[in-house]
Amino acid sequence: MQETAVIEVKGVHKSFKTVHAVKGISLRIPKGQFVALLGPNGAGKTTLVEMIEGIQKPDEGEILILGKHWKSNEEELHRILGISLQETRYIDKLTVAETLQLFASFFNLYRDRVDSIIDLIGLEEKRKSYVVNLSGGQRQRLAIGIALLNNPKILLLDEPTTGLDPNARREIWVILMKLKEQSETTMILTTHYMEEAEQLCDYIIIIDQGEILKEGNMEQLLNSDQEKKIVEFTIESNSFSREITETGSPFQIQWDPARKKGIVEIHHIDKELPALFEYLGQRNLQLKNLEFRKRTLDDLFTSLTGRHLHE
Repeated sequence: MQETAVIEVKGVHKSFKTVHAVKGISLRIPKGQFVALLGPNGAGKTTLVEMIEGIQKPDEGEILILGKHWKSNEEELHRILGISLQETRYIDKLTVAETLQLFASFFNLYRDRVDSIIDLIGLEEKRKSYVVNLSGGQRQRLAIGIALLNNPKILLLDEPTTGLDPNARREIWVILMKLKEQSETTMILTTHYMEEAEQLCDYIIIIDQGEILKEGNMEQLLNSDQEKKIVEFTIESNSFSREITETGSPFQIQWDPARKKGIVEIHHIDKELPALFEYLGQRNLQLKNLEFRKRTLDDLFTSLTGRHLHE
């Protein structure tokens, strides 16, 4: 029996002038699932989330939140959602505690809820600091705290760690992993960071150019072909790399000319690896280094689109 969906998106389209941002996307998200919408900038992730949030209206299709449309149910749905946009603006001369108390007042919440949120987001030492003096990572933690004030059934985070340094990014991850352990909140996270999607989410939906390319958990996405291996190799600087991807190659080689680095997916090491050596040798391409590694989400994205996630 199929799980009841907290969020249902059915054949949704959205266009802006000449840009078809979302092209017939459908998805179902069950209760308590942490879902990543993974894709490059301009993939349509933010537009899709804004329609789920009720900020944008679909041109076609429908969106149901707990079985209800936004029309005629705005007040009820706003009370069960927690939203953090790509950028949050604050009143600079309010402290962290005052900012949270202001937003808590919109939901008639008491001070103990503000205190528990400050503890969750790790800003106890900054409780009396003005928001204007917070670092980028601290401001983003505050934004997540605001989104969590009303104990939302559904949390929607749009690129919450973009522009943060690695340490600040991991501090955000710790907050979200605690939330996952302590509640039944359903989360949608838009991101272009593979590691973020992998670390935080149970289910990943890969989006590009307004369409879903593939979806599933990590095992489903990366192990659909158990025998496939990734080989990375570099060649000596005096080799002529222009011949590496010429017509007639027995391999589909992804080549980075700047780093003289190639990536090949192979199924059978004992047969295909000698063939790769022979292919390089026939073209006087001197192998400098070679290593095997596991497939990544970026490898999957590249195999689907011919591009890397961060291009």
